[in-house]
Amino acid sequence: MRLLSVNLGRPKAVPYTGQPQGLTGIDKRPVEGAVRVSAPGPKGVGASGLAGDAVCELRHHGGDDQAVYAVAREDLDAWEGELGRTLGNGVFGENLTTAGLDVSGARIGERWRIGSDVVLEVTAGRIPCLTFQGHLGEKQWVKRFTRKAATGAYLRVIVPGDVRAGDAVEIVHVPDHDVTARMQFQAVTTHRELLPLLLAAGEALHSETLAAARKYVAEHGG
Repeated sequence: MRLLSVNLGRPKAVPYTGQPQGLTGIDKRPVEGAVRVSAPGPKGVGASGLAGDAVCELRHHGGDDQAVYAVAREDLDAWEGELGRTLGNGVFGENLTTAGLDVSGARIGERWRIGSDVVLEVTAGRIPCLTFQGHLGEKQWVKRFTRKAATGAYLRVIVPGDVRAGDAVEIVHVPDHDVTARMQFQAVTTHRELLPLLLAAGEALHSETLAAARKYVAEHGG
């Protein structure tokens, strides 16, 4: 298991963000050398966990629970077959493109050591937006991505440090539950009846998902 690339984005004006300023950092490209990874701060204030990476819309992106976004190269390869086009590392807006790691199937609270120092913890799957759809230029992309549920994973920073392409990735902790990034994504999108099951992951969940699961149980039982 290793990092194929570390990908950073710079602010770019595009017509499809839906934001007044029209800026997005989703167009991420592989970079050479070491990149510093650290907790960026609370959502709405903190941006990306990677130094030099742009997050332009802080209402839905960035913050400690979404400090880093990872996608498996294997998932990109599968999408290449379905879409009939080449998808380079970083094209999904991911900071880390991995090899040999089941990112969407990673459990919430699972921890990865990357290189010698950095430790990251899985918090959630990625919810697609219209900016993602516009960036890829694929019609009905949000629906297709949602249906496939190969979400990749958001991660929080447990131990900061530097990462670079080629670093080994080691799973150093696997929690004793079955709540994966994919399951979390499905619970907050198409299968809300799964929300009570997410509580098995406890405080490792993305804070917004934890609140949604607790609210669902309070209103519907579980």
